[in-house]
Amino acid sequence: MKPARAPARTHSLRRQLLAGILIPLVLIVGFNTWSLYREALDALNTAYDRTLLASAKSLGEWVQVHGEGDAARLQATVPSAALEAFEADLRSRMAFRISTRQGVLLSGYDDLPMWRGEIPVQPPYAALVDFYDGQFRGEPVRMAVLLQPVASTTGRAMAVVQVAETLEIRHALARQILWDTLLRQAALILLIAGTVFWVVQRATRPVRQLSHELQDRPEDDLRPIAAPTAPRELQPLIAATNQHMRRHGEMLASQKRFVRDASHQLRTPLAVLKAQVQSARRGDVPAPQALGEIEDTVDRATRLANQMLALAKVAQVRQQADVTTAAFDAVVREVALDLSPLIAKRELDFSLQAAPVTLPAHEWMLRELTRNLLHNAIRHSPPGGPLGIQLDHTATEARLTVSDGGPGIDAELAPRLFQPFSAGAGGSGSGLGLAICQQIVQALGGRIELINRAHEGRVVGLDAIVTLPLDATSA
Repeated sequence: MKPARAPARTHSLRRQLLAGILIPLVLIVGFNTWSLYREALDALNTAYDRTLLASAKSLGEWVQVHGEGDAARLQATVPSAALEAFEADLRSRMAFRISTRQGVLLSGYDDLPMWRGEIPVQPPYAALVDFYDGQFRGEPVRMAVLLQPVASTTGRAMAVVQVAETLEIRHALARQILWDTLLRQAALILLIAGTVFWVVQRATRPVRQLSHELQDRPEDDLRPIAAPTAPRELQPLIAATNQHMRRHGEMLASQKRFVRDASHQLRTPLAVLKAQVQSARRGDVPAPQALGEIEDTVDRATRLANQMLALAKVAQVRQQADVTTAAFDAVVREVALDLSPLIAKRELDFSLQAAPVTLPAHEWMLRELTRNLLHNAIRHSPPGGPLGIQLDHTATEARLTVSDGGPGIDAELAPRLFQPFSAGAGGSGSGLGLAICQQIVQALGGRIELINRAHEGRVVGLDAIVTLPLDATSA
């Protein structure tokens, strides 16, 4: 035995809407937050790099050159007043180094690493300056290197001015910028999320109201849903639900009517059978006659039960999703062969013309349709009268015509013949044959007609004409 398949997991419409809106929103805001942080950090670094450059320029002003030509020598005398800027901010520490291009220290910190890089082709400022990250006494620092030309009346030289600053203040300001940005963006997300949640709740309220209305209804309440104020997007669903409930109501009413009529129709032959059995026990009629009457009653009850089962099976086959094909001409010939003893018994002038036709239909439905139509024609044809079956087709539909030589039908009686338990002239039969034919034809998307055949102003027979589509999509 195969294990039962777990029920499919349903998804909440509100959850899908909220996730579909908020997840992209959070991603976009997150990317925007990161971009704002990077831009603020770049602006912060630019501002502090400008300060480093200003410090380097102020130190470069205290470099002098002495001597002439190749004997020119650099000398740097930095007064203590110029170093006050290096001690003004306690949150960061600064260091400097002034040296020659060859690395000879002129002033500053001897352990500050000598610059070994190159000036960018297009420096960010109108000066020979380079900015880079390095290490000083085990701490990360930001460095600015300025190549300061120094000239006098007797000589020229190039001084290298290095200024380093620890990153505490930069990191502190970066964290402050990050937290400020995150708080603003978080407040924005919460505001948008609250607005989206309120809008989604309001938009899905009609769905919940319809759900509660249907849940509170009794099981047999199939009244149409009245929701004129529902959103336009829900109107097709409401209309389809109302149509489904209408069809379901019609089906229930038809079932109730069928059960009521079937119980009434079965009650009659059972009552007759009981009376016949009692009469046979009393000896009112000879035993052979009593048995014959009982056999006829049993045959009628059996035929009625079989036809009721056939009518129920039509609905069952109609609900099958798979589409099969059947050779209609072969089915017609098989049914005619099965009923040939009845045709021969009444000595009917029988003719059969069946062109090859394949239909998208269940073979049982075609066989039951043909059997009922042919059986009705045999029963209503006079002995020795004509009886014919003709099956042909066009490019789009097949046409079955069963013709008898009976008295035809009254115009007033014709509309009721397709209703269950509505017998024709004389009241013979159970009145289910044409009802079964009607159900089958409707299931196959076709139509059925009963037309009196006249000759010289006199009805000479009845034609039962069935038209069925050759394409399953037309059904």
